[in-house]
Amino acid sequence: MDLLIFYGLAGISILITLGAQAFISNNYKKYSKVQNEKGITGEEVARKLLDKHGLTDIKVQQVSGELTDHYDPKGRVIRLSEGIYGKATIAAVSVACHECGHAIQDKNKFVFLRIRSSLVPVVNLCSYAGYISIILGGILSMMGLIWAGIIAEMVILLFQLVTLPVEFDASKRGLKEVKAEKFLTDSELKGGKKMLISAALTYVASVATAIIQVLRLVLIYGRRND
Repeated sequence: MDLLIFYGLAGISILITLGAQAFISNNYKKYSKVQNEKGITGEEVARKLLDKHGLTDIKVQQVSGELTDHYDPKGRVIRLSEGIYGKATIAAVSVACHECGHAIQDKNKFVFLRIRSSLVPVVNLCSYAGYISIILGGILSMMGLIWAGIIAEMVILLFQLVTLPVEFDASKRGLKEVKAEKFLTDSELKGGKKMLISAALTYVASVATAIIQVLRLVLIYGRRND
């Protein structure tokens, strides 16, 4: 019965992951080719929004790769990928607004962002210590060490879960700015909304993977413990 539940949840997790990735990829490919009517680039959008909210100390930089856009609170910089930074597309406007949403969260001390930031050092430790504890526990037949590793994986799952409201709120803030500043026309707004949803969904796959990972470990070692 446990295995049936496990495989059922694994199947749901895979479907969610594949669905989210397909939605993100398809929307990015589509709207990264559609020029916005105002001809405004991702870098220009980000700079305007940061200045508007008094975040003049935050820099906007280009980073290599695709969908590698992120806000770095420690470095006080928004990094936009090659397809976003200097491009005047619907995707560029939307992604830039999403990342600025994170900077605005930081300024307003958004509670989930603060929780997420406080978990980063712990998660970095758990990502290394978790599997080491599980492997050593298996070799030495020490269930206490194995469960310590599983708890470490649960901390990583908690981090992923806290990340979801951070991402969805950033897209909500981003959409508000798109409308307020009229970066996109009414006819372009539908595509902008899809891109902002896509930006928020980037961590859904990570959450699904983390959930199934914890369940797999609990089912495997829970049975042994019995």
